[in-house]
Amino acid sequence: MAEDADWTKRRLDYQPPHIDTSKAHSARVYDYILGGKDNYPPDRQAAEELLKAVPSAQVSVRQNRMFMHRLTRYLAAEQGIDQFFDIGTGIPTSPNLHEIAQQITPSTRVVYLDDDPIVLAHAHARLSSSPEGHVAYIHADMREAEAVLATPDLTATLDLNRPVALFILSTLHLIPTQDEARDLLRRYMAALAPGSFLALSLSTNDHTPTTGDQAQSVLKAHGIPVLARTQAEVTELFEDLELIEPGVVLVHQWRPDTDTPEVQASEVGLYGGVARKP
Repeated sequence: MAEDADWTKRRLDYQPPHIDTSKAHSARVYDYILGGKDNYPPDRQAAEELLKAVPSAQVSVRQNRMFMHRLTRYLAAEQGIDQFFDIGTGIPTSPNLHEIAQQITPSTRVVYLDDDPIVLAHAHARLSSSPEGHVAYIHADMREAEAVLATPDLTATLDLNRPVALFILSTLHLIPTQDEARDLLRRYMAALAPGSFLALSLSTNDHTPTTGDQAQSVLKAHGIPVLARTQAEVTELFEDLELIEPGVVLVHQWRPDTDTPEVQASEVGLYGGVARKP
C-alpha cells in the first residue's frame, strides 16, 4: 500500500514537461493512425502523408496492436508471467497491456516507458492499476538502459529476480543500426532473470519494397528515421534466446485467434516474435 501511495502522490505532484508541438513524434503519429485525438498538426501531417504513400499503414498499426493483445494473453495465461516492462508504450489506448494482463492475473505489475511528454501526461491520468496489482510509468530514453533499470519506479514495481516480459513493439526500428539495437537488447536482457521473455515487432519492407521505401522517406522527412529489417535480421536480434513458435512472422500471423481479421502480407509491414531467456 505504501508504494501505491507514493506513486499516487507522484502523479498528483508532477509538473508536465514541455511538449514540443512544432515537429512530429512517432507516438503521436501512431496515435493519429489508430484514430486517437492526442496529436498535433505536425503529427497529423506526417500521418496523412504516410497514409497517402502507404494506405495499408493503418492496417499494420492495428495489427501490431492486436499482436500486443495476443502476446499479453499468451504470456499471462500460458506462461504465468505477472511482470511486464513495456518500452515505447505510446499514448495509452484501452485495452492497454496492464488491463489485459490484470484480467488474467489481478496482481500483475507493469512498468511503461516512453520519451514523449504527452505520453507522460496521459499516463498520469489514465494508467490506473487493479487494487491487487501495480502500474508505473517512466519518462526516459530507452537507449539509457542502465539508468532506466535503476529508476526507483521500476525497482519498486518489478522484481528483477523473477521472470519479466520485456515488450519493445514498433519502437526498436527507431534505433539506427543493427549493432546498436543488438547491444541495447543485450543490456536489458542481461538484467532480467532466467525465464523472462523478450517480445519485439519491427518494420520490414520484405513484402512491400516500393511502398516500404516510400514510408521510410516520409517519416525521415518528418524527423522520424525508421530502419526496416528483413525477417533474418529481426530473428538475429533474439540471439541465444529460445524463440516461441511460430518464430518471427508478420504480426498478424503470430498465433492468430478468432478476432484476427484476414489481411494480406502486403498490407502488414511489421515482423513480430517472442523468445524466452534460458
